[in-house]
Amino acid sequence: MKRLILCADDYALAPGVSRAIRELAAAGRLNATSVMTPGPDLAAEARRLMAVAPPGFQIGLHVTLTGGLPPLTAPRLAMAEGIGSLLMRSHLRRLDRAAVAAEIAAQMQAFIAAFGAPPAFVDGHQHAHLLPGIRDLVVAAAERHAPGAWIRQCSGPGGAGTGLKGQVIAGLSRGLRRLLVRHGIATNPAFSGAYDFRRAAEFAAIFPAFLARLPDAGLVMVHPGHVDAALRRVDPVLAPRAHEFAYLAGDTFPADLATAGFTLA
Repeated sequence: MKRLILCADDYALAPGVSRAIRELAAAGRLNATSVMTPGPDLAAEARRLMAVAPPGFQIGLHVTLTGGLPPLTAPRLAMAEGIGSLLMRSHLRRLDRAAVAAEIAAQMQAFIAAFGAPPAFVDGHQHAHLLPGIRDLVVAAAERHAPGAWIRQCSGPGGAGTGLKGQVIAGLSRGLRRLLVRHGIATNPAFSGAYDFRRAAEFAAIFPAFLARLPDAGLVMVHPGHVDAALRRVDPVLAPRAHEFAYLAGDTFPADLATAGFTLA
């Protein structure tokens, strides 16, 4: 059996998302999650997660530079904007790199304060850590604050998942992979999990495609959650989280893993 890293992104985004991830972790349906340290009540959410996380469960930092959460530092950077705007600014070299670096460092320090240790790995909300002008800052922060951490790259045998979205993410990952090689930083050998959220109702049929041709220790990202009022205020991705949770908590998921020759153990 090949080992799969199944990582639930967005822990601490909202109470319903955190609760869903804890439930799946306690049930052995996940073996990793990445944490949004600008999220509300971080210290309490960290304690709740550590209380249920089984041995070997990996907890990482989800560097958050976009979306509805307020940043830990000022100014707001691009956090009130979507990934499209941040992508454009990064390619046009119109980022305030000093401000971005300060925010990443603050998020690293908040993680260490909440969990009592550096993150096991580092990735980025909406894959912002892949972008030029940002990826080198993420690497520098990891080397300084979490020297033993690996950093998530986002390409695999078939791209980064399904459709055009997966191909775009895989393409953005090439620069990060080269940077990680130069710095001697470990990374996951392959990645999958991207799909069109408009097809979320079909998640049970989509998930097995993520596992196709994925090597041992490959990573699949998921976004399970219970939709609550707090989530509605900060994020537009709602129904997909409920569909993903239902699949991961159900009987079909472990059967699909076994059929594909994977284990989370």
